[in-house]
Amino acid sequence: MSSAASPIGARRTDSSAYDVAVIGLGYVGLPTALAFHAAGLRVLGVDRDPGRLEAIRAGRVDLLDSDHRRLRAARDGLAVTADPADAARADALIICVPTPVDRHLVPDLGALTEACATAAAHARAGQTIVLTSTSYVGSTRELLVRPLSARGLRVGTDVFVAFSPERIDPGNDRHPHEDVPRVVGGVTPRCAARAMALLGRYAGDLHGVSSAEAAEMTKLLENTFRAVNIALVNEFADASRLLELDVMEVIEAAATKPYGFMPFFPGPGAGGHCIPCDPHYLLWQLKRDRLHTPLVSAAMNAIAMRPGQVVERARQVLSDQGRGLSGADVLVLGVAYKPDVEDLRESPALEIIDGLLAAGAAVRYHDPRVPELVTEGGTKLASAEPGPADLVIAHTPHQGLDLGWLRADQLLLDATYRFSGPARRVAL
Repeated sequence: MSSAASPIGARRTDSSAYDVAVIGLGYVGLPTALAFHAAGLRVLGVDRDPGRLEAIRAGRVDLLDSDHRRLRAARDGLAVTADPADAARADALIICVPTPVDRHLVPDLGALTEACATAAAHARAGQTIVLTSTSYVGSTRELLVRPLSARGLRVGTDVFVAFSPERIDPGNDRHPHEDVPRVVGGVTPRCAARAMALLGRYAGDLHGVSSAEAAEMTKLLENTFRAVNIALVNEFADASRLLELDVMEVIEAAATKPYGFMPFFPGPGAGGHCIPCDPHYLLWQLKRDRLHTPLVSAAMNAIAMRPGQVVERARQVLSDQGRGLSGADVLVLGVAYKPDVEDLRESPALEIIDGLLAAGAAVRYHDPRVPELVTEGGTKLASAEPGPADLVIAHTPHQGLDLGWLRADQLLLDATYRFSGPARRVAL
């Protein structure tokens, strides 16, 4: 074992190799590493952030309870390192790094390019390399196959490369890792076979496709489908408010149809690592070839505009009460991008808070899962004790969120469409 790699528990002194190395130990990589370890594999986790590794060793990470149990059980068997060169000692590599977009909605390929370049530089004959990070069609071939071939490693003979999109939903315990089907697309048939054998060590349902590119496009379709439907249901929410209807009642009724309908739910915007980002990888790639996709473009524009609509609705609600947004005391209730996680990535709350501040409001937030935050505009805030305000904006409905302080006359803008407390609720 290199000096850089050590178990998260007691130090091991043997020099055995690893069955799999997981590069990137975030919301996807760490649960993936734990699933492989629970299946009996020798696992090395790789992450360049020493703070992340220390948090993993201490158990201070945002995981499902089931994964926390796995993390505690893995203390003597899961090694972690900040040195990506250690991954050369594993029989297989899984690349699980983030693929965000920048403030101009252009794909930020920095982490992905670096991880793939490092994997290719340290790859050895016999290894299987599986990319799981969402990206553009052709990324597996461009970022892995080309540099491997440049080193003289023949893909499909010397090394085996595939793409298998991650399917982990942070905070959702209804779909265990082992039960979620994995789509696998190999660069060659032998690559596909190797990747399926690897992922089949913990996943019970594998679906092979004809190429890495088909698997890449599968992931883009999955999340673009969700983005388009989220944009659609937000429009229905606005229309229902105008027509004095309860959109949640309408959705519940439509969902009784046993075919041709899947319920989506409105909210203050879309956050996380998938919906606000992944479709832009497709749009960015197609723009190069001047292929216009008006439906996807319109959906992503609508999603991007949603936080601003929350701010404008807050202005309207306060105006109806005879006061302006400037100088108003506004409390944002919950700021994580979805319930029961600590994840702030692309959270609409960050843009909403910036918009409220720009309008002159005095803004505070309460979220027991997020002790502090920095908005896109650079404002630093700490979670405050909840209490009465000129306006409360319900943003993230965490389970167990204390609402006992709410008064019946408290003005509340419900951006969750799920609030059932005692306050004077107005719909977004």
